[in-house]
Amino acid sequence: MSDGIQPHNVGPAGIWNSGGGRYDAISRGIADSIAHCVLRLDPRPGERILDLATGTGWTSRLVARSGAEVVGVDLGADLIAFAAGRARAEGLSIAYRVGDAESLPFADGVFDAVISTCGVMFASRPDAAAAELARVCRRGGRIALTTWTPDGTVFEMFKVMKAYMPPPPAPAPPSPFEWGRPERIAELLGRDFELAFEPGVSFYREPSAEAAWETFSTGYGPTKTLADRLDEERRAALRRDFIAFHARFPTPLGICVPRDYWVTRGVRL
Repeated sequence: MSDGIQPHNVGPAGIWNSGGGRYDAISRGIADSIAHCVLRLDPRPGERILDLATGTGWTSRLVARSGAEVVGVDLGADLIAFAAGRARAEGLSIAYRVGDAESLPFADGVFDAVISTCGVMFASRPDAAAAELARVCRRGGRIALTTWTPDGTVFEMFKVMKAYMPPPPAPAPPSPFEWGRPERIAELLGRDFELAFEPGVSFYREPSAEAAWETFSTGYGPTKTLADRLDEERRAALRRDFIAFHARFPTPLGICVPRDYWVTRGVRL
């Protein structure tokens, strides 16, 4: 069921895994963007499709309902266990396994399509992850990605958290939000895919800004890990700032945060 995670990704695996099954609430919050990406992938019955960085399997379940044969891969063992249980409960036949996006445990060209919804963009080594995307997708096959923009509200939310993080190593690792620039995606994937891009806006809704903190501090690995590592005073300050950020987007029924993203569709050359 599991494959080795490269040493430099053991730490990130622990971070993303920390939310366990509660990560499904994070996927619920981006369900509209996931549906957009699946629509543009256009999965077909009988196709073999990889959901890369599947998390708790929201995207893989949506793809599987098309009749495709789906494999879901993620760094987090607890995420994968939850995804497998949820698929069984829904009567969906999906193969899940722990794996590293930068060194996938599959032969060349074995998938008709690959999808990753706000997942592969967080790979530690983007060039390696992009090369693996191309390697496992057959010629004439397809990829579909959603990636957050580098100037949108998800980036702003990470800026709130960054103020409480330790300084990054030197040199700093590449920003995952570089995947939110079509020019960068073209650099990573343009040699192997004919690419097209479509903008989108996802709407994150909660009953309150406090509910957003509860969702992220318990289910979203980067937020949960950061909060768990802070002392009581700084955790309280992070909670205050995180709530204040989400409170900027009030509605009569709660909050609604618009989140800009790109859908990338590629055909393997």
